[in-house]
Amino acid sequence: MCASPTFRRQLEGYSLTTAEILYHLPDHPHLLQSFVWQHHDRFPEFPELRRFLAFWHEALDGPVHSVKIAHSRLIKPAEFRAAAGEFRLH
Repeated sequence: MCASPTFRRQLEGYSLTTAEILYHLPDHPHLLQSFVWQHHDRFPEFPELRRFLAFWHEALDGPVHSVKIAHSRLIKPAEFRAAAGEFRLH
């Protein structure tokens, strides 16, 4: 039995990465447009995102203004634990 490719990538350190890319519109360079990219990528190198941005730079007309990255190793939800006891304040 063989592990799925997604599971193997998780073992290699890949997890879901989201990037918000702001770029200038080619016909209206003073306007910014937003593009959201999601893919499994590896922290902190982000090889998949770098590959995508290199493609963008080579093949697309709208120059990138900025990129915001969200990844589970950068931002995590708050962790909750059950309390072992309680105390009351009047």
